[in-house]
Amino acid sequence: MTEGPAGEPLAVVVGATGALGGAIVRRLRGRGVPVLAVARAADALGALTADDGGVAACAGDIGEDIGDDAAGPAIADAVAAWGAPVRMVVQAAGLPALGGLDTVDPAALGAAVALKVGGMLRLVRAVDPWLTEGSRLVALGGHYGAEPSPHVPGAGVTNAALANLVRQLADAYGPRGITAHLVAPGPADTDRLRRLSAERAAARGVDVEEILAERRAESPLGALVTPDQVGWAVATLLDPEATALTGSTLALDMGARRGL
Repeated sequence: MTEGPAGEPLAVVVGATGALGGAIVRRLRGRGVPVLAVARAADALGALTADDGGVAACAGDIGEDIGDDAAGPAIADAVAAWGAPVRMVVQAAGLPALGGLDTVDPAALGAAVALKVGGMLRLVRAVDPWLTEGSRLVALGGHYGAEPSPHVPGAGVTNAALANLVRQLADAYGPRGITAHLVAPGPADTDRLRRLSAERAAARGVDVEEILAERRAESPLGALVTPDQVGWAVATLLDPEATALTGSTLALDMGARRGL
């Protein structure tokens, strides 16, 4: 762990070096909130913390195998060393590409749930002693949890389960004045989306721009969500008024969700 501004209430962001996690870190720092950035890659963490004394690094994998919870104690030790309450935790670890319903390894669905859903529970348990009234528990889910698609069964199953866990966390932590939230972006304009789109384009024998156009066409605005929009939504949950959203899903899908 690198040293941060100890004593100031902080946010803990898992998956901080990803496109969405990085945008969340930047938005939180724009609000003056110190951040404990958690990710697997130590070199990427180093780059994230090099130019900002308000960001401290904690290398760890929140999605370990069942029974192997090394990241939880590492996060707890880092927060204890900081010596301040936790204003917000964010589980923004990304899912690996698992393939479509016709090819996905059934066991991989369980592994994806262990990463996102089990990882969220690990994170909350790790920081529990430092949560106070007004703290926020935030999970980054996705559009396909509510709009299932056979193209992305891993994202659909995992994010639906994540919504269920967030509701449980809201009930469990509400009596302490702590709120829980799911932020669910639609397809986001990231390198990961472009890489996956390129793979799908190759499989179909079409240009990658055709695949990206299909993703944009899911929205009435013909647009993809941007990482900065996701960062904005997460940072907004720090506002006192956001208590009204506890247990709910904040959909950032550019209007792509069709269900009422």
